[in-house]
Amino acid sequence: MNNSDYNRTVARTILSQLGGNRFVAMTGARQFVALEAPGLQFDLPARFAKSGINRIRIVLDPSDTYTVSAFTLCRRSFECPEISSQSGVYCDMLESVFSEFTGLSTRIK
Repeated sequence: MNNSDYNRTVARTILSQLGGNRFVAMTGARQFVALEAPGLQFDLPARFAKSGINRIRIVLDPSDTYTVSAFTLCRRSFECPEISSQSGVYCDMLESVFSEFTGLSTRIK
């Protein structure tokens, strides 16, 4: 498996840990990108999440945990300031960290 295949596999795994298609339907997430880091980055609809967050980046760390970062992308100036970040996130904590950052639910309760 070459590096780009590995990065895509990690990105698919992260998306499935978030909830897969259910997650996409509940949050409106789009423009998924497999990162070189390896990880996953995606955009949320504008003015949909709290604090204006519209980009999420999840990176796999060498310790087999994730670093989750939330950004606000300004499409006019292309600035992308980081709003919040949390490292040491385990796979079973991804949904709750995402919900904490964005205020969006990832499942119907």
